[in-house]
Amino acid sequence: MTIDARLTALAAALPPIASLFDAEPGRLAALSFDVAGVHFDFAKLSVSADVFAALHDLAVETGVAGWRTKLFDGAIVNPSERRAATHVAERGMGNAVDNAAAAAGQDAIRAMVEALRSEDVKDVIHIGIGGSALGPALLVDALGRDGDGPAIHIVANIDGEALARALAVCDPRRTRIIIVSKTFGTTETMTNADTALAWLAAAGVADPRGCCIAVTAAPAKAQAWGAGAVLPFAETVGGRYSLWSAVGLPLALRCGWAVWAALHAGAAAMDAHFRDAPAAANVPLLAGLCDVWAARYQRQAVRGVFAYDERLRLLPAFLQQLEMESNGKRVTRDGSPVSGPTAAVTWGGTGTDAQHAVFQLLHQGTVVGPVEFVAVKTPGHDLPPTHQRQLLANCFAQGAALMRGRSYPEALEICNGDPSLAAAKTFPGNRPSATLLLDRLDATTLGALLAFYEHRTFVAAVAMEINPFDQMGVELGKEMATAVLAGGDTGFDASTAALMRKALG
Repeated sequence: MTIDARLTALAAALPPIASLFDAEPGRLAALSFDVAGVHFDFAKLSVSADVFAALHDLAVETGVAGWRTKLFDGAIVNPSERRAATHVAERGMGNAVDNAAAAAGQDAIRAMVEALRSEDVKDVIHIGIGGSALGPALLVDALGRDGDGPAIHIVANIDGEALARALAVCDPRRTRIIIVSKTFGTTETMTNADTALAWLAAAGVADPRGCCIAVTAAPAKAQAWGAGAVLPFAETVGGRYSLWSAVGLPLALRCGWAVWAALHAGAAAMDAHFRDAPAAANVPLLAGLCDVWAARYQRQAVRGVFAYDERLRLLPAFLQQLEMESNGKRVTRDGSPVSGPTAAVTWGGTGTDAQHAVFQLLHQGTVVGPVEFVAVKTPGHDLPPTHQRQLLANCFAQGAALMRGRSYPEALEICNGDPSLAAAKTFPGNRPSATLLLDRLDATTLGALLAFYEHRTFVAAVAMEINPFDQMGVELGKEMATAVLAGGDTGFDASTAALMRKALG
């Protein structure tokens, strides 16, 4: 029997999650891990020991270990673009040549940080889109509250409202603009940059472009444009993996170099774990294989991520790009159609807010998929401890309730025999979840957490034999938008043509 057939058969006959604790006495110990300040509990996922054995065989068959070696060696892992993926080198974990190049870039970042933090700069407007904004926004929102550097304003959307809100609270004479574009030609980013330049000029700033820091893999273009400073990053660092490069400059400006260095150190610790830990205890490997199991073999098309810490409220949005842009593919590396589902739809929110909004669907809805809870043991505030106790109690209770549910007889008993009310209060249970518990949220643990998600996404891609480092689907919409802006409605469907005439003239 093939591994694919084994996994398909196991999915059809999987026991309830609760029963696995009795059938596998060592389950909790085998599926609980502590790495780089993060505790991982995978015990409530609907994965048996037999499934894990088959998944490990799948990892061997698809060459996960070999592709992991390629990643760390700086070999080509993005075949459609004939590129390596060198984000690990930004943490000093790639090959010697890539590490040296990344270290030079980090030295330039440090010089920029020290210079700007010594100047009279009150605000920094960071203009980018996609990975050029999601990563920096997450970092600053999670860690920047206590920073003593300039205030950071992240602008991504081409909707002028986004930029207008940032400009409204900034003093143009004490503001610097960061422009992040890998090609230094991204339409939305450059349009926002042009408007920000006009704002500076209107306020009497003599050299608006001199107030700009360009972060790009096309430094010659940025220099020709006239940026006051240029911080390059490697062409082999993809946008959704780029926060470790100069793209993450806002965090370093806000919080200082020590925090920036700690972020990288935490990621490097997770890198070393992923590279060196044995398969049975390798958390990115296990998580990535479980993602394949849920999406491909259990046909669970969604994966929820809920952050039980306000400082991680942007984590679900960050993961949406990381996971769906990486693994939302329909062909394998060689261009053949995939043999089954690839990335699930990543969605989520913040606990406990989400409990009063979307958790109804999680507990009783007809759409089932794994749920991930991300919590922090030590709060980041000094308010009464009842806040943190209630927060964590709710987090842990949700996972328990998803698995246990409530039977109809139990519901009937608490409803005084009312059958319709009992039906409404019945919960099917057997709904999978995992919990990630950070000792505390600081730069080191956040770095480790984000690197875990990167490697997990990579493992899932390799096991499905797809390329996680290109994003061809992003380009089609851009091409069509360019055609719309060029004018004329010929070549478009009737609906689109009518909308163009109605709104664009």
